[in-house]
Amino acid sequence: MFVTGESRTNQEATMNGIMTAPARRELVEALRQRYAAATREEKVRMISEFTSVSGLHRKSAIRVLNAQAEPAAPLPRRGRPRLYQQAVQQALVTLWEASDRICGKRLKALLPVLLAAFEKHGHMSVDPKVKTDLLALSAATIDRLLAPTRAVACGPRKRRAPSRPRQKMPLRTFAEWGGARIGEMEMDLVAHCGAMNAGSYVSSLVLTDVVSGWTECAPVVVKSRELIVETIERVRQTLPFPLVSLDTDNGTEFVNEVLVDYCAKRGIGLTRSRPYLKNDQAWIEQKNGAVVRRMVGYARLEGITAAQALARLYSSVRLFVNFFQPSFKLADKRREGSRVIKRYLPPATPVARLLAAESISAEIKTRLNDIAASLDPLRLLDEIRAMQHHLAAIAKGEKMHTPAARDADLTEFLGSLALAWKAGEARPTHAPKPRPTRTWRSRKDPFEQVWPEMSGWLEAEPDQTSVDLFARLQRTYPERFPDGQLRTLQRRLADWRLTASHRLVFRDLHPQPPIENAQGPHSDVAKDGESRIESLPTGVNR
Repeated sequence: MFVTGESRTNQEATMNGIMTAPARRELVEALRQRYAAATREEKVRMISEFTSVSGLHRKSAIRVLNAQAEPAAPLPRRGRPRLYQQAVQQALVTLWEASDRICGKRLKALLPVLLAAFEKHGHMSVDPKVKTDLLALSAATIDRLLAPTRAVACGPRKRRAPSRPRQKMPLRTFAEWGGARIGEMEMDLVAHCGAMNAGSYVSSLVLTDVVSGWTECAPVVVKSRELIVETIERVRQTLPFPLVSLDTDNGTEFVNEVLVDYCAKRGIGLTRSRPYLKNDQAWIEQKNGAVVRRMVGYARLEGITAAQALARLYSSVRLFVNFFQPSFKLADKRREGSRVIKRYLPPATPVARLLAAESISAEIKTRLNDIAASLDPLRLLDEIRAMQHHLAAIAKGEKMHTPAARDADLTEFLGSLALAWKAGEARPTHAPKPRPTRTWRSRKDPFEQVWPEMSGWLEAEPDQTSVDLFARLQRTYPERFPDGQLRTLQRRLADWRLTASHRLVFRDLHPQPPIENAQGPHSDVAKDGESRIESLPTGVNR
């Protein structure tokens, strides 16, 4: 007797106590005819032996041995037809909007009245099957079908309970800064992510004093809680006044136990603003634009090299801004009818406000005066421009060495300032103008010639999937449509279903162009250069 390799492998697996699927199939084929012709006592004995070898339950073994050798017919497709289900949802969204977005229980009672009124006045002509399914919906099903639409139209309804760090950080609104002291600072994180907020990129940690306007900036390579706390500690060591309190937004980089414990150990007050109300942090938001974005721009910065260049830029920016950049400060604001009248104090630099404050000690004032006397604003601006050129090159992907310290004569740089206005924007990091959006098609539609035939297939079987439709197309036209064009067909099919469902709801009101010539919202440009994007109710599940 000759034993094939596969049978030998199955026998070895069975001898080792492991019944593989091929071995079980061979055993079932060998026992099925004997089991059908056996008596009751023999069947009981065969079931016992088969279960001990195969490991199946007795009921499973009986079903397997009684099954026919031919493969069973495929099960029918479950669920409702997609086309009619999409039409029901589209009509439901339209009626929900017409009812002023009431809840599902109230909409269930209103649907017969509202649908009859729409049909009476010629606003809607619904397919009979769609109308039957629409009126048969329960209130729970209505709420379930409208859930994606409500999420977009109405936004989140439920608010999560505040976390433990949030409970330890009380809210502080804009109106509660009336009696602020020097040393109470607002803090924020500015992302240098460019046009894509994904991946790893450098951020700027910005702190500004509410009373004096003193601003400090420091680069952060990653949004790590521990790294942010270390950066805050380094900034605190360089401040000319003691840090009294910090006010942050509700980002997780600030609202966490690490920052809460750090402030608690050093006696620093910690508050947060209200979510989605940036006016609570008006001072730091103003500095984000007037200092960080003005100096660094909006380009994407990544890696240690960019962080080192940014740190060197900020070392000159902090002196240039705090000693040589006057800013306005609001004195009072009052309303007279519909007018809001604001009065500002005379512009002054942050260091001038510190020197005029009575809470600052004489020793600190002497140190600030010495620093101010030693600073050259032209040399600081020259260093800033050099590092801005370096950052702009890094953002473009160019590999450049970090420029050396500039101790040379500034005569050439001073002379260039008189003519710099002719070149336009002087800051190399200034964000360029956005490029226009591409609206033309880059490739020819691969299904343009066969779409009339495929439309006939869809009219005959509207519920077939894109995979089945693409497989049929490949069988009809061998070696013409590669597998990579399946996604293009899926977009085409989504457009067809959307147009077909729209025709079921508004079939007598808005005559549709032939399906084979229609261009859906997924097309880059419609045929003959005309856009055929249809305006449909929000939230329709495509």
